[in-house]
Amino acid sequence: MAVKAILSGGKVITENTDAARELFKTSKFGALLPDQRVELSMLEALYLEEKKRIMVFNGSKKQIPIDDLLKKARKGVKDFWVRYCVFKDLRNRGYIVKTALKFGADFRVYDKGIKPGEDHAKWIVFPSSEKERFTWQEFSAKNRVAHSTKKNLLLAIVDDEGDVSYWETRWLKP
Repeated sequence: MAVKAILSGGKVITENTDAARELFKTSKFGALLPDQRVELSMLEALYLEEKKRIMVFNGSKKQIPIDDLLKKARKGVKDFWVRYCVFKDLRNRGYIVKTALKFGADFRVYDKGIKPGEDHAKWIVFPSSEKERFTWQEFSAKNRVAHSTKKNLLLAIVDDEGDVSYWETRWLKP
């Protein structure tokens, strides 16, 4: 049965139930709040809504159709669709994806079988449209961020159909 959640100020807050906490404990979706509800990002909420694991309601207790939820998410986040395609692809492949804003990247991704708190993320991820171009300076800056955080850089390139290709870079010592 789907967990009920409320859209509030760009965040989605689940009800206080065991099923909601299970999303956090087993799959590491969202952040556990002091009152034992789970706060989800719009990326996580849209993904879980697509998977029919949550139902999102507005403050008037009316369910928000998934298309309307997507429209709201796109308004609040630059390049939301590109970021969502990458988030969804990585989650569908079994990876745990968390924000990496404090590292200057979009996402940090944990290797399969690793949960946040057990070990560090293996990659930082920069989603990009296939139409976007990086200068060498921008590419170098992304590499420096990855190196300074002791993670591998993963460039996630999204094509017009929403398919994602990954390019990984690592530092090697000769």
